[in-house]
Amino acid sequence: MSIYTRIASKFPNLKRDLWVAKIRDKPEEYIQKTVKNTLFAGVSLTVLVFFMVDKMNLSLIVIPIAFMIISLIIFTVLFKTAQTQILKRQKMIDQEVLFAGRFLLVKLNSGTPLINALTDASRSYGVANDYFKEIIRDIDTGTPLEEALEKAAKYSPSKRMRKILFQINNALKIGIDVTKSLEATLDQIASEQLIEIERYGKKLGSVTMFYMLLAVVMPSLGLTMFVVVASMVSISADLLLFMGLAILLMIINFVFISVFKSIRPNVNI
Repeated sequence: MSIYTRIASKFPNLKRDLWVAKIRDKPEEYIQKTVKNTLFAGVSLTVLVFFMVDKMNLSLIVIPIAFMIISLIIFTVLFKTAQTQILKRQKMIDQEVLFAGRFLLVKLNSGTPLINALTDASRSYGVANDYFKEIIRDIDTGTPLEEALEKAAKYSPSKRMRKILFQINNALKIGIDVTKSLEATLDQIASEQLIEIERYGKKLGSVTMFYMLLAVVMPSLGLTMFVVVASMVSISADLLLFMGLAILLMIINFVFISVFKSIRPNVNI
């Protein structure tokens, strides 16, 4: 057993995460690539640390410590690539899951068989149709419809898409009308999205208030007061100081832009 296989065994969910993230590497291959990229980046950055240590006449013990810290940070970031891809795909699917479900519902209400409805959904636009394509692909290779739906639900990064597929599969197993179960699930998802929008409105007001205070009011008043005080007590304010303030304001605005994006709900009703 290689060291990469041993490391991969410490993460039992890694295989599923790679499949959900559409990363077709085996867990040990994924670990091996991550370790190699970590070593390459860690050595490169440690070389820069060496020149800084040599210039500042610091102890050489700083270099191996810096290498371990840098490598640990880089490995953690690279290892989270699968989780990052899952979150990205989840957001994209959550924006379209309601339309994809309603598309199926319209097809089923019009009398179209479920397999044909899934085939039509796989030919539609958007990200959600990729999962319908996988279902149709599995069915074409001889997998029963129930197993194909169960597999698609298991490896879907979106909880809402899993809920839709689970309800359809559950209705097929029990033998009840699929349209009624699907319609109830879509109504529930729509209600959840409306609640998220209401929560977003409340959060947006608070974040906007802090943004106006920290990024608009305080810099404007503070800079004005600083200029007045500096002129009275003869404090030199050179270009470097104002450039530093401008960079600080850019960082504050970037932080708030990231906050606004992070709290925005992934809904599209």
